[in-house]
Amino acid sequence: MSVKLYRPGVAQARELIAKGRSRKDERDDWSEHQPSAARENEFIQRFGWAGFGRWHLGIDDAAAEETKRRYKFPYGDLARVHRCALISAESRAGQYKYLDIEAAAQRLLQMMDRGSDRPMAAPARRTPRTTKTRSR
Repeated sequence: MSVKLYRPGVAQARELIAKGRSRKDERDDWSEHQPSAARENEFIQRFGWAGFGRWHLGIDDAAAEETKRRYKFPYGDLARVHRCALISAESRAGQYKYLDIEAAAQRLLQMMDRGSDRPMAAPARRTPRTTKTRSR
């Protein structure tokens, strides 16, 4: 199997997260939140295989084109990015040693957790407060 990082999928995920089209759900929610086969088929009819593919972090070049088998590591429900899907993708990619996909999922999770597409800023320096003492 020739699975590799699918850059159009990563780019779309970044864009959706930056626009706030994401859901910070719980780790184990993916089995309930992933789209059904019927929903996927409806999506493919409406947006085509390229549109469907952009909802995945990986692509299998050895699989036939225009098949669901070609796309790996989904990250959303075809409307929003789901944190639980990214956690699942990160875990499975690491398990099968797809390190570039695992790293992309990690970066997307960090981006979601920060709530933006900007690099993490250094923490602001706190200046000590001076307290006024009242004279009596």
